[in-house]
Amino acid sequence: MKISQLVGPRTSEVVSADDPVPADDQVLVEVVACGVCTSDIGPWLTHDKGADPVRLGHEMVGRVAAAGRHAGRWQPGDLVTGLGGDGFATLAVMDANAILPVPAGIEPAHAIGEPVADLEEALSRTGIRAGDRVAVVGLGFMGLGLVQLAKRHAPGLLVGVDPDLARRQRALALGADLVFAPDELPEEYRTATSRGTDARLSIVLEATGVTPGLKTAGSLVRPFGTLCVVGYHHTGDAMMDMDLWYKAVTVVNGFCPDRTRLMGAMRETLDLIAERRFSYEPLITHRFGLDGIDEAFRTMEESGPDFVKGVVLF
Repeated sequence: MKISQLVGPRTSEVVSADDPVPADDQVLVEVVACGVCTSDIGPWLTHDKGADPVRLGHEMVGRVAAAGRHAGRWQPGDLVTGLGGDGFATLAVMDANAILPVPAGIEPAHAIGEPVADLEEALSRTGIRAGDRVAVVGLGFMGLGLVQLAKRHAPGLLVGVDPDLARRQRALALGADLVFAPDELPEEYRTATSRGTDARLSIVLEATGVTPGLKTAGSLVRPFGTLCVVGYHHTGDAMMDMDLWYKAVTVVNGFCPDRTRLMGAMRETLDLIAERRFSYEPLITHRFGLDGIDEAFRTMEESGPDFVKGVVLF
């Protein structure tokens, strides 16, 4: 098989390797598509060229080529998505209990199960209800996905916040009612009004992954509201604004370490994709080949106005 691996900072190479062999409870898949995830950009930026190569890619869609002894419910030719690793390769193994079928009629690049499952699982713990005033802070791939997922719950108001105009326009197209740059947010969204009413948001979904975005998100939550930290805060310390304590805000950690919960969320979101109630089509903006991994990460790093998410296709 062919596989891309990191050999130094910002440097990948495609090499030949032995085909992986599935264990009894695994399947071997021919990788069809693999999303390029923000969580992998750190290793891509900093990998020590003196260390062993690192293999990335975990947002996979693949066609089953072979099944282990206890994975016979999956048949060669089945198109599946799920949780896995080493996905920037022509072949990969995936656990038979961590994959689901891709809905019929959906392009593989538009049926990547893992990232949207992460978003849905996090959203499911916010208690979102019809009529809630909801904000999404950060309108990159994750934020735009959250806009779509939140919209189906019929919020009374759905606000998008991002400094980038192109991102704000995308959010409007995907169902946001109002959009603002962080420094243009109405004052009443941050403080109670003198008329005894509160225009602040009952649920705020943070999807920036940076401390300033987390601070903006915290300022928007009303007393007894919910702040869900979905953004990938992978380095440093994120300081807690003690005003959240004084407002009795419920803080939800949007990360989920449990595969069972993620697979349940993935099943639900794949149904949404099949029903055209969630779509990757406006989110997948860039496509690359296996030899274009470094270009894919550079494009993500630069994050120009036309970029939302990249995917590697085989």
